[in-house]
Amino acid sequence: MTVRLGTSSWSAESWVGPFYPAGTQPADFLPYYAQHFDTVEVDATFYRTPSPAMVEGWKKKTPDGFLFAAKVPQVITHEKRLENVDAELNEFIKVMSGLGEKLGPLLFQFPYFNKTDMPSPFPFFEAIRRLVKSLPGGFRFAIEVRNKNFLVPAFLDALKSRKIALALIDHPWMLKASEYRKRMDLLTADWTYVRWLGDRVAIEKETKSWDKVVVDRAVETEAWVGTIRDLAPKYEIYGYFNNHYAGHAPASIALFKKFWESKGGAPIGPKRG
Repeated sequence: MTVRLGTSSWSAESWVGPFYPAGTQPADFLPYYAQHFDTVEVDATFYRTPSPAMVEGWKKKTPDGFLFAAKVPQVITHEKRLENVDAELNEFIKVMSGLGEKLGPLLFQFPYFNKTDMPSPFPFFEAIRRLVKSLPGGFRFAIEVRNKNFLVPAFLDALKSRKIALALIDHPWMLKASEYRKRMDLLTADWTYVRWLGDRVAIEKETKSWDKVVVDRAVETEAWVGTIRDLAPKYEIYGYFNNHYAGHAPASIALFKKFWESKGGAPIGPKRG
């Protein structure tokens, strides 16, 4: 049973105090983070491919066994929508490969495509089929869509053909934990990727400082623990909490672990000697 939990980024300065010790400098965030969690989802790569030197720095600041998941740049998923993206994708994969054994899953995060923007999803499904055929072996890829009407065989079968994981997300537009639990057809690989995103628009009406919990997610979290417990014996799980889920991602992980261990689950996180 392998369950790795982390947060979406480690760089929130508002975590100084509630998570990072007072006075911690940004350069020291990642080493401290890696003492408490064994994986992180890199959000910065969504905006641009990092430099090789930056990737090497991440590698040096983290212990053996730590894994970086990373979002594929938005130029590929949002701007070009998979059209003529070989150069950008190859560059991204080459640079991220510098992490070596610390490289975890790579996530293609797509936007919500409404009917005005995309009258029919089938051209997108065809683009996905072309994409998965072109992806190199030796890596773990996940794909996220934010329209539950896309969760149909024309899309899922393409992912299954190359064991690409469908990202299971907690988001207002998508399924609830109990619904994911019933949809085994959504498990398109022998591992899965879970993202707790929350309602970004709603929570930013309450706060834009991520130093404390502002939304009670106990009910949702307990439901997710049940879902993950069902999946974990057969699937490796990589899960990432966003600040927008409840207000403070480290606290969201703590709540998950509380429910997990109360139901007999083994401790999740770095193994300490």
